[in-house]
Amino acid sequence: MTQTEQLFCINHPKRETLLRCNQCEQPICIQCAIQTPTGYRCKSCVRGQQKVFNSAKITDYIFAPIIGVALSYVGSLIIGRLGFLTLLLSPFVGMAIETSIRKVIKNRRSNTLFLVATAAVLLGSLPQLLIDLLPSIYGLQTGAFNAYSLLPLIWQGAYTVMVTGSVFYRLKGISF
Repeated sequence: MTQTEQLFCINHPKRETLLRCNQCEQPICIQCAIQTPTGYRCKSCVRGQQKVFNSAKITDYIFAPIIGVALSYVGSLIIGRLGFLTLLLSPFVGMAIETSIRKVIKNRRSNTLFLVATAAVLLGSLPQLLIDLLPSIYGLQTGAFNAYSLLPLIWQGAYTVMVTGSVFYRLKGISF
């Protein structure tokens, strides 16, 4: 048997390890190791790799939110009035919004861009949600509250949650 040298983690000098980053060959402990499809890497190598994938331009941060707000608002005017069908159609509206945003930004990527676009979609759906909230508030104040007046609010809330989630997950490329 050969005797191996003792290696200590580059970030935790008191932790003994046998694991090395497959890119820079630095010794890393299990806590510092990030599993990639090609093996374990240290956090600094992974961080450097992620910077390569951020390719968004300044104009993308302008056009993506405009498209997101506009299409989400139009979708909220239409889909929120379909009752139960809102639950079925909202993810498809989110997919259409995401596809439109991707075409405008020409498939460029950035985590910040995806968050900005998702926030814009949320913002675009809020005006109709607030408009649907007003009759419920008025009914509570006057004592003429009707439980059926909550249905448009529920459908609009479902639209807001589902379309925002759909756009976020599709832009981020998360798959289940």
